[in-house]
Amino acid sequence: MRRRVLYIPGYDPIPPRRYRELFRREGAAQADISGYHLKTGPRADRTGFGWGAVTVTDGRQAEAEFEVLVWSDIVAGSMGQSIAATYAQLARTAWAYIGSGALWRLMRLRRGPVLAALYPIMALLIQAVIATLAGWLAGWLIALIAGWWLGVPVALGVFLLGLRQWRKLDGRIFAYYLMHDYAFTAQNGGAYPPALETRIRQFSDRVSEVAAGDWDEVLVIGHSSGAYIAVSVLAELARQGRLDGKISLLTLGHVVPMASFLPAARALRRDLHDLAASEIFWLDVTAPGDACSFGLCDPVAVSRCVPEGGGGPLVISAAFTKTLSAGKLAELRGRWFRLHFQYLCAFDRPGKYDYFQITSGPMTLSERFQDRAHSPGRIAAPVNRWGYP
Repeated sequence: MRRRVLYIPGYDPIPPRRYRELFRREGAAQADISGYHLKTGPRADRTGFGWGAVTVTDGRQAEAEFEVLVWSDIVAGSMGQSIAATYAQLARTAWAYIGSGALWRLMRLRRGPVLAALYPIMALLIQAVIATLAGWLAGWLIALIAGWWLGVPVALGVFLLGLRQWRKLDGRIFAYYLMHDYAFTAQNGGAYPPALETRIRQFSDRVSEVAAGDWDEVLVIGHSSGAYIAVSVLAELARQGRLDGKISLLTLGHVVPMASFLPAARALRRDLHDLAASEIFWLDVTAPGDACSFGLCDPVAVSRCVPEGGGGPLVISAAFTKTLSAGKLAELRGRWFRLHFQYLCAFDRPGKYDYFQITSGPMTLSERFQDRAHSPGRIAAPVNRWGYP
């Protein structure tokens, strides 16, 4: 079994090296838990950034080569905003979701990811209020001593210093990071920015190039916002008649409605429709316990993009409450950002979903899940206002 894995990250400015280290560490842990052998190392094709893996499962050997399809440069470019520009983003993004009515429709699906989207707005507003109060108090005290001519500039200085100090703490708070994330999705009313459109076309060409090689399976994986990018990448190939039968799609922890429910996201809604109409095997894995994703929401159905005759992904749950022990869940409690990456990590009570067997094991994605039905909690209500066409 020879597999090629093309991984598309979510909105992440960090270089792709982190994904290799995460795979190496968590893969070793999963192999020990589940009783198979997994070894990571170099790969034959050195295009881009990636790594190789070999597994031996019940005497069956499989080889995989991984490649990260990088768009972290686009992410990093979108994050280079001043404090004032970030607060302007806050206003535009809030209006994009509230003014279009998308926010209320998203709330009908899952409240968790909507509350996660509201978190950076509330956090930044609270930071501004605290900085304002600190500035006012400092200015008032100075005014009592030296007069308002000195109190006003002191108040302004303390206010600005307070905002800067909050931003320095963002490595723990993630308010600025998440604000940039949602602002990136909401810009232009949900339409892809030109730089991302170009990168999607490049990714499509890369997938097609890889699929021309001697592989048993070409597995495209999209995590978080990388899920809807993966959909657009493969839909482009489907429309061009270049969607090779060996290509499969795995989407993890998707946030598709955050984009597809916006009025100008016409290209994404078309892509959801066109890919669902193709013959590709598409597995979508989420978990209700992941507050950063739309757990068990069928991205095609809820976006009102189901083609005539049906189609779309097989929707299953990673079932964190069953596949993670009570001790592990306790360890992850409150670490919602880490939980959003659990799909790429080891499970100490593993079930059918095993990221390392899926990506490096001896069975293709369709062989492993073709007899599986949707998880009972699947949400398929066509909630989106816009839909396709």
